[in-house]
Amino acid sequence: MARAPMTAAGVERLREELKKLKGVDRPNVIKAIAEACAHGDLKENAEYHAAREQQSFLEGRIAEIEDTLARVQIIDPTAVDAGDRVVFGATVMLFNLDSQAESAYQIVGELEADISQGKISVTSPIARALIGKSTGDEVTVEAPGGLVNYEIANVSYV
Repeated sequence: MARAPMTAAGVERLREELKKLKGVDRPNVIKAIAEACAHGDLKENAEYHAAREQQSFLEGRIAEIEDTLARVQIIDPTAVDAGDRVVFGATVMLFNLDSQAESAYQIVGELEADISQGKISVTSPIARALIGKSTGDEVTVEAPGGLVNYEIANVSYV
């Protein structure tokens, strides 16, 4: 059983989602199934089949979260003493040497990666290129659109 590295914030989000799924969503689905059953013939009851499908999805998600939480390895970025070196949990400010644009990414576990929030997976091409580098280093990332050159402007652990 492989360990799943995550930040404490990522684990807390999963626990909150699990709490909502079990405490709010599951009772609502059970109620919907009971109401659909009261309508009679289940063979041609679209409400019943939709509720059962929703229940199946819900139970699958609950099992997935419970499995993840059972094998999670919490890594606290604030406790990491890596100086200005990029490691798991680091928030990295990058300067694109080609377009002159700045961007910031936090390197997190695969299960909590969300590019819209600036969180990239430790296994992504950018993160793999950054791991072990320090402030001021230049890195070349092989992106789908071609090679992109960055300079590491800042590394922080929040």
